[in-house]
Amino acid sequence: MIPLTLTEIRDLTHGEVHGCDDPGSVVIDGVVTTDSRDCVPGSLYVARLGEFADGHDYAPAAVAAGAVAVLGSRPVEGVATVVVDDVQTAFGRVARGVVDRAPALRIVGITGSSGKTSTKDLLAAVLSTAGETVAPANSLNGEIGVPLTVCRVTPTTRFLVAEMGARGIGHIDYLTRIAPPDVAIVLNVGTAHVGEFGSRANIAAAKSELPRAVRPGGLSILNADDPLVAAMAGGLASRVQLVGQSPEAEVRAEATILDELGRAAYDLVTPRGRARVSLRLSGAHHVGNSLAVAAAALELGLPLAQVAAALSGAVPASRWRMEITERPDGVVIVNDAYNANPDSMRAALDALAAIATTGERWAVLGEMLELGSDREREHAAIGSYAAGLGIDHVVAVGDGARVYDAPDWVPDVDAAHDHLASRLRPGDVVLLKSSRDSGLRWLGDRLAGTGDWATPDDDPHARQEGTVEE
Repeated sequence: MIPLTLTEIRDLTHGEVHGCDDPGSVVIDGVVTTDSRDCVPGSLYVARLGEFADGHDYAPAAVAAGAVAVLGSRPVEGVATVVVDDVQTAFGRVARGVVDRAPALRIVGITGSSGKTSTKDLLAAVLSTAGETVAPANSLNGEIGVPLTVCRVTPTTRFLVAEMGARGIGHIDYLTRIAPPDVAIVLNVGTAHVGEFGSRANIAAAKSELPRAVRPGGLSILNADDPLVAAMAGGLASRVQLVGQSPEAEVRAEATILDELGRAAYDLVTPRGRARVSLRLSGAHHVGNSLAVAAAALELGLPLAQVAAALSGAVPASRWRMEITERPDGVVIVNDAYNANPDSMRAALDALAAIATTGERWAVLGEMLELGSDREREHAAIGSYAAGLGIDHVVAVGDGARVYDAPDWVPDVDAAHDHLASRLRPGDVVLLKSSRDSGLRWLGDRLAGTGDWATPDDDPHARQEGTVEE
């Protein structure tokens, strides 16, 4: 955190200080957080009104852990509080104040219907080889997640990677005013949240807000293989660089091969030369993600050889994204159950089909959410897609997953575990993929023998304080 006094926070938020006679003497130099459990000495605790509880109720715990002030919508007894009308808006203003106090900071914004988190992790791994880099934990990419990430910037931070999601028009535009990008990456326009947006055209309009926010002289990196993304090049103030598999892409992949775990190796072709990259992430879809990362890193001054080496050395950093575990009995578990939409579902199924096996391939699928009127059609299409790939077994889990019309259906994750435990054999490969509320990620942990699979899918404390991943 770049230190801020309570007076500065008051001025940034247009709030009023309560419970403190000398706000200029109170310095925020610890973690800024919406979760009282994360507070340390010098923290600012952001008290949100959540769906299930009032964050102000956790302020005493935050103070006990070291918080020196609260940002909230009402005074909190016994602690200095900056009182504002809208905590979310005020938090964004604090984050923008941090950015404005880091003039040398270079900001990369990333958006897309799928792949944002994996790309963010890759870019952070590459940029960190050149300087101090701040990137979101997990998938913090919304109106609270972006400020949480920005407030981790220190006086020595060189790069900020900001993942930006949207559930409506104007959302990304708002986030870019908190973290104005020097470089923008648009990965794809799919059907995630189409039930909320209404159409892919509306999704494209929302995603285009990111490159339109890049200043003249900055760079917008667009996916040449997605027509809706490539079309965003028109009328931008920034420079544009196309990346992808097509010959028109300035940064592209050639001579791509997949190994036995579906990990891609390819020739990275750029205006600065060519280098071989061997990814440690399973799934051919990571080629496109890594090309965008390479273009951004080169724009930020990293040498080509360093970029290629860092890409080749990067390992999965966020849980439940193509997370591969080989069990002692030879069964391979691929846990990609953090979230799902039709595009990421197809990519995961492609990866499953590409993994070499001496046994059978299993796709354990939960429901895809937020598809609106296309729900039944999209689920049926995924079931057909899996069959077309020759996946040996498709197991649908939960009432909402009946629409896959899969050969095997089970009512819940416990039934899925029992169904699989008696049937899996050495050499089998099992993919778990669903939207995040299904519980399949914990089933994947249970099958793999990793993580705390007994943990409930949602943490009530985190949900109450508004800190769940977005």
